[in-house]
Amino acid sequence: MKPQWLIATALSAALALPADAARVLGPKEQCFGIAKAGQNDCAAMDEKHGCHTLAQIDHDPNDWIYVAAGTCQQLGGSLDSGSARKPATQGKPA
Repeated sequence: MKPQWLIATALSAALALPADAARVLGPKEQCFGIAKAGQNDCAAMDEKHGCHTLAQIDHDPNDWIYVAAGTCQQLGGSLDSGSARKPATQGKPA
């Protein structure tokens, strides 16, 4: 075997991997309330931080991670952020 052929084959396989991985993993959805501290995928919905890996506590309802579509609630999460789930305030209107 020629080394050039081996290199070309390995390179082709490496370049094809992301497309195949995306097809196998399927569609994703944002799942709130299941991310561990430092393991969130993007900004918090309550704007406490603006980037991934900045979650400060486990299971913050405003931090999210991507999960396979249809699995969020099975994992104990929610498709809505904690900000969206806040109960209406009671008492005198402002």
